[in-house]
Amino acid sequence: MRFRLAMTDTTRAALPYGLIVLLWVVAGAVLPGFAKPGHIRYMIELAAVIGLVGIGQTLVVIGGGIDLSVAATITVAAIVMPLVSFAPDTTGIGAIVLTLAVAGGIGAINGIGIGYLGLPPLIMTLATATTLQGLLVIIAGGSAVTVNNPLLVWLGSARIIGIPVDILVWAAIAALCLAWLHGTRTGATVFALGTNPLASRLSGVAERRVTLMLYAVSGLTAGCAGLLLLAMNGQGYVGIGDPYLLSSIAAVVLGGTSILGGRGTYAGTIAGAILLVTMTALITVVNASAGWRSIILGCLILGMLPLSGRDQNR
Repeated sequence: MRFRLAMTDTTRAALPYGLIVLLWVVAGAVLPGFAKPGHIRYMIELAAVIGLVGIGQTLVVIGGGIDLSVAATITVAAIVMPLVSFAPDTTGIGAIVLTLAVAGGIGAINGIGIGYLGLPPLIMTLATATTLQGLLVIIAGGSAVTVNNPLLVWLGSARIIGIPVDILVWAAIAALCLAWLHGTRTGATVFALGTNPLASRLSGVAERRVTLMLYAVSGLTAGCAGLLLLAMNGQGYVGIGDPYLLSSIAAVVLGGTSILGGRGTYAGTIAGAILLVTMTALITVVNASAGWRSIILGCLILGMLPLSGRDQNR
């Protein structure tokens, strides 16, 4: 039985990878230059932001919740980092650590409200997002902040053996996530919590502590995505993270993770992020309108949803 479930999860995670390869092959044959290494590398760079915020979103969804505050947390990281920079911090590491601490703290607040106060994840994270948006308007107004952090400037432009550093950072964090989720006892409790919270509690799982940890990680990875986005754009402004709320959820769904909790893998979310960017690039190349872009992406998500959401009869 366990073997059958594992094979099913593997198949679900593998499907978006197959779609990516198919799209790249077909687009490469029809559209000259689309499947060239340079363009593929650029698309993976864009997918890195979705992939980073998708780490926390995947963990939270597997654990039976959802995080609607990730977009606001991304914006907080992109705006707060330049504000907390200080002259003695010549490397920029101190400002980055402070920013990630703020992002992780936002996630921890969500975890306390959900795990310890019993608030619904949808309501708690939505309230957090709304509050943060108001604070950001008060703090930054309509002005943009410019990055002057040496480490972030390097992150947004440097390459190692021809591979952009931002892709390598995503790969390293993704590897840590997969090793923890599928190779540790704590990772197994996340699946148990999403499958049956009551049974998990009766089995001795520290439900509140695990929930707090999941949302803290979600805030932390959203903060990492915000810093990466800041490094790539060079500026942060109110609303910079808005497109990544639905993108992160869509990547999770496209990757085969059950939106009902208890089943999935971040390996699928990686493919979901790349698939989203590939579809967006194709729509842009063929000059489709914004309306058709939304329709096509929505149909793609609906087409993949039955693979991740119709398994709650177990």
